[in-house]
Amino acid sequence: MENTFWTALIVSSSAAAVTTLGIYTIRNFENWGRRNTAYFMCFAAGVLISASFLHIIPKSFSMNPHAGVYLLIGFLGLHFFNRFITAFVCEKDPDKAEYGIGIVPTLGIGFHSLIDGFVYSITFTVSIFTGLLATAGMVLHEFPEGIITYLLLVRGGFTERSALILAFLAAALSTPVGMLISYPFISQMDKSLLGALLSLSAGALVYVGATHLLPKAQQEHKKYSFVALAGGVLVAVVIVLSKA
Repeated sequence: MENTFWTALIVSSSAAAVTTLGIYTIRNFENWGRRNTAYFMCFAAGVLISASFLHIIPKSFSMNPHAGVYLLIGFLGLHFFNRFITAFVCEKDPDKAEYGIGIVPTLGIGFHSLIDGFVYSITFTVSIFTGLLATAGMVLHEFPEGIITYLLLVRGGFTERSALILAFLAAALSTPVGMLISYPFISQMDKSLLGALLSLSAGALVYVGATHLLPKAQQEHKKYSFVALAGGVLVAVVIVLSKA
């Protein structure tokens, strides 16, 4: 049991390091990042939406018969949060009119990364092999996730320093934190409760991909954005197959 704890901690910390590498890369090669923002957004949308429909949603329904309710709550919850930011922050301070664009996706990505930490705890508790199999798929999306989180925050009006800190906290640090929080209780966690959390996560991720990433990417009118979207879908398929 002790070995699985340290293995899960090392792997989840490695995932955070990969995300941090993505943030560092875009922070130090900003022009390159801005030129390719639409491609990263399409790629991330393909991963998030496809992974939700192909794996997270079906899995949550198999664990909780009321998963559909939590899926709706996750989706509408972020929608209303976005409306709240727009109504009570953006309208009162025009300089912050784009903050919702950065805050809402970061909230969804942060929750997703936290759940990733839960997944590491669960899979490594089952067996080392199961955990490593899940890791092979999950780590694939960590690098672009760091890039996307940072870019969304910058595009949302945050300073580069604030975007760097928030991106690290939401997309990177939340994964090992989720693992550390969940591991002591994972063997006692009710299956139905975990299914509800997975469904909430799926609702948040579908919202982020469908209502933020794709629309913003389409505004860029990049010629090969569809290829990036297809690449994201392909990565999601690989992730799902690697967990099968």
